[in-house]
Amino acid sequence: MRLKFFLLTGLFMTLTLANGKVSQQLGNFVSFSQSKNKIEIKAENAFVELSSYSDEIVRVRVNKTSPERNFSYAVTKEAGSFFNKAEETNSKLIVTTASVKIEIDKNPIRISFYDKEGNLVNADDKDFGVSWLGTEVSCFKKLNEGERFLGLGEKTGHLDRRGNAYTNWNTDDYGYETDADPLYVSIPFFIGVNNKSVYGIFFDNSHKTVFDFGASTDGENYWFSAVDGEMNYYFISGKNVGKVIENYTDLTGRMKMPPMWSLGFQQCRWSYYPDTEVIRVAETFREKKIPADVIYLDINYMDGYRIFTWHPEHFSTPKETIDKLKEMGFHVVTIVDPGIKIDEKYPQFTDALEKDYFVKYPNGKNYTGTVWPGRCHFPDFTRNDARTWWGKQFHTLTVPGVEGFWNDMNEPAVWGQNIPNFVEFDNEGSKSTLRECRNVYGFNMSRATFEGTKELMNGERPFVLTRAAYAGIQRYSAVWTGDNVSEDDHMLGGVRLVNSLGLSGVSFTGPDVGGFKEAPTPDLFVRWLNIGAFTPFFRNHTEINSPQQEPWIFGDAHTVAARKIINTRYRLMPYIYSAFRESVESGLPVSRSLAIDYTFDKMIYDHRYDSEYMFGEFMLVAPVDSKTRITKVYLPKGEWYRYGSDEKIEGGKEVYADCEIDNLPVYVKAGGIITEQSEVQYTEQKSDGVLTIHVYNGSGNTVFKYYEDDGKTYEYENGIYYKRKITFDGKDKKLILDEVEGSFESRFNKVKVVLHNFNNKEISEQKLTSDKMVIDLK
Repeated sequence: MRLKFFLLTGLFMTLTLANGKVSQQLGNFVSFSQSKNKIEIKAENAFVELSSYSDEIVRVRVNKTSPERNFSYAVTKEAGSFFNKAEETNSKLIVTTASVKIEIDKNPIRISFYDKEGNLVNADDKDFGVSWLGTEVSCFKKLNEGERFLGLGEKTGHLDRRGNAYTNWNTDDYGYETDADPLYVSIPFFIGVNNKSVYGIFFDNSHKTVFDFGASTDGENYWFSAVDGEMNYYFISGKNVGKVIENYTDLTGRMKMPPMWSLGFQQCRWSYYPDTEVIRVAETFREKKIPADVIYLDINYMDGYRIFTWHPEHFSTPKETIDKLKEMGFHVVTIVDPGIKIDEKYPQFTDALEKDYFVKYPNGKNYTGTVWPGRCHFPDFTRNDARTWWGKQFHTLTVPGVEGFWNDMNEPAVWGQNIPNFVEFDNEGSKSTLRECRNVYGFNMSRATFEGTKELMNGERPFVLTRAAYAGIQRYSAVWTGDNVSEDDHMLGGVRLVNSLGLSGVSFTGPDVGGFKEAPTPDLFVRWLNIGAFTPFFRNHTEINSPQQEPWIFGDAHTVAARKIINTRYRLMPYIYSAFRESVESGLPVSRSLAIDYTFDKMIYDHRYDSEYMFGEFMLVAPVDSKTRITKVYLPKGEWYRYGSDEKIEGGKEVYADCEIDNLPVYVKAGGIITEQSEVQYTEQKSDGVLTIHVYNGSGNTVFKYYEDDGKTYEYENGIYYKRKITFDGKDKKLILDEVEGSFESRFNKVKVVLHNFNNKEISEQKLTSDKMVIDLK
């Protein structure tokens, strides 16, 4: 009778585990094997696989069955042979690379990561490691005293995410609250700062994921989970936050150089139409001498909102319109949405229907959702052939001259929001559902757009912008932070979104300046414009039925301020373009949270100052609301100069700063090198040929990596660029321009050095040569 009771009890426990009513743990160690670049461990209830991708990147895969399919939309790097021979004891398995030691406790299995000095960096929680509840898989980690968490992509809130929980599920949230979660982008990568060590964890699982940084566990542990799929994460080590970002972008890829015009001021509205209105707006920019490079066409340029069409009346001659804009120095960006209208007379619909490119219900019927054009089907961007087809359709836009492509509504969004989770996707030949593919839908749409337009544009760089994304999006697209609101809190919250995206590998990003929903006050618009001038993506955008929001709308005084601010952006273009090149080479963002350079300075996490950031390597920006005229700023340790003056300030403390509406507190590091050009009306307009180098006095040596190329093609990949290291020798007071690398001829033929806090004010103009130049600053 007792035996029968135990058998029945065991059967009951098995059934409850299978039904997900109680959790199941990874269990104890059984055995292991080592191959060229893998450690494979059999546990009681699952399989564990460790792979090395570099000395500083180790992948951990845990699955109930032996892992088979090795696929990722995000990861571009291949595993290598970085493990040394594994050492086994009675209680542990120890694996090392040149930089990381991994200890696997056997009973039960718990994984700990140490640096090469033997310091513990990250460890599984001793009570709970990896566990399952039905299909849901979780990993619990030890939460250390004082540990901070950074990044996680497009997440609202403060810089340090400890004590909060977040969900990744790409969501169309119009006019979102400043504490809303989730939003449009899912990047399941965060950086942990623990004592004096730094690490990153990238949880590469595209299902809905949750990250709880000690919000719900009484400070005992932190955890991350997914509703389904593998526990598949990469432990990323690095000596500092910047190195962790560099390693993460080495794993997931880095951006290519964007077209230079996309770094200029961009003007957008839902909607400019007809074509005569677009021309009028462009002409007004030029008449008022307010620099700008881009005008957007929102959904009203299309025929009945059908993607890849032109409205027969509003834009009857698109090439003629775009040619006129090009003559004025403007480039055109058009919106593209994924919904394909169900219309038997619409070629893109009938072609995609015939080729069977749409996502489907389980019975094979094409899913139908309603968006701007009405009832629509949606391309399955997880199919390579569907992506290729999508890319080819852009000829209707590129032939008339469109060069920028704005991917919207790609969470994917439909009216009512709730696409059934069982809608099916190809998922690169491994059929799956919306549960796994929603978070990568916008990513793959952007990829299809980038690859298709790049093919169509004959060697010129397309500009691609997206609202929804997944990890690795930096390879294909810029990201804007969605449908924000004209409020001070949204303005300052948008700064933190940009900085968080930068910590997560996405450098080319920004909010809608002025706010998309509602209308800014004149002061709010100018303040936001001033912050936007020091943001990678610089676009003014507002919604239909709202007041006009062009820079000249808010009265003469505010127009003067707007002109001054945008001119500053264009003067700084040589500095900004070089910062973008740094993102291409290292993955470091253009807008850099102070956590990158000042990780262990507690003051940068103070909520009063955690919106501050470095713009490029040398400029510190302190955002402030539109109502304040004197503010407190925290300057990290070192010497600083107020940008636009020679006021020198000792750092490591809070300081008061004037902040008139057109004078945002911006500072330059001592020793900083800032390159500028003369004022132009658009990026391709020829300047006066003088490269101005501002040098801010300091005692040490600083280096600026200056960069140019043609700004529009990929010829820089063939060595046709202009790169030179500019060094300020603080001891001997010399400026050294190293010999030029690359075969591109500089846009500048003269150099002028402007000195800050030197005995001299500037050095006379001299010819800019490609040889090494040494300029005495005494």
